[in-house]
Amino acid sequence: MRTCIIVFGLLVSLSLGSTAQELADDKVVVSDGSTTVSEDELRYIIEHWTPDLRQAATDGGDRIELLNQVLAIKKIASEAEKISPEEDREDYWKLEMALRQVKQRFMVGRYIENLEVPDMSDLAKERYETEKTKYASVPEQRQSSHILVLCDPRTCDGDEEQARLEAVRQKLVAGENFADLAREFSEDPGSKDSGGKFDRWLHKGTTDVDGAYLKTVFLLEAVGDYSEVVRSRFGFHIIKLDEIKPAYERPFEEVKANIIAELTNEYKKLQVKAFDDNYRFTEEYFIDNDAVDALLAPYLSEEK
Repeated sequence: MRTCIIVFGLLVSLSLGSTAQELADDKVVVSDGSTTVSEDELRYIIEHWTPDLRQAATDGGDRIELLNQVLAIKKIASEAEKISPEEDREDYWKLEMALRQVKQRFMVGRYIENLEVPDMSDLAKERYETEKTKYASVPEQRQSSHILVLCDPRTCDGDEEQARLEAVRQKLVAGENFADLAREFSEDPGSKDSGGKFDRWLHKGTTDVDGAYLKTVFLLEAVGDYSEVVRSRFGFHIIKLDEIKPAYERPFEEVKANIIAELTNEYKKLQVKAFDDNYRFTEEYFIDNDAVDALLAPYLSEEK
């Protein structure tokens, strides 16, 4: 219950300052001294409670605790109204600017919520056709296995390690099984028990795989081919090509939802900018540049 009260505090904060907005005939349902909660105010708070909080409010003790929280938040909020620019200039303007930002974000959010977004289906189809590389193209992907002999280039010159792996490669040339040799000789703990399987599909643009390893995977010509001994930042590898998925294009219906979501987001951003532009300077604007210069002057002299 205590945890619920903490969460509840966030929700009920939406009611701050509502006393001034109460209708004259909206009856008071909770009060303590001069602090009151109207019926409509409490109705809104309850609408935003979780089911658990609503259930808790049926119990007498929990109800008192919940409504006590409502009153406490309202009382604390009313203290903010006592801060004046004359007595506490810094806190007054800090609070004022914070409230303005909250209200600005609220109004922008409210505008977006009520924005009617047009049907983007035709535009999505057009964008699909003109930007297929972005939306439809899936590059060739390859899966591989490897046998690794560890050799950190900072501490290992590699002659012995390379020779050991060259000997393993001769076993492959002689016809021994790659997976069996990986289990016996590989020093990669993540793949040796699975016969060296690097259980991940790679494409040429993969960025978080060693460059020498990736390049070698795409130099192999056919499934089943394996490489010469190749050095990476981890050591020496023999790399085998296991499987190829050819490049292809996703059909429109498969990516339609993603394109529409992107177009909708772009549309909303443009509309928000237009909304904001409505509140920029009009033809009636006035600036007292002398006053602005005087306010800036102390800072400009300090920053030179």
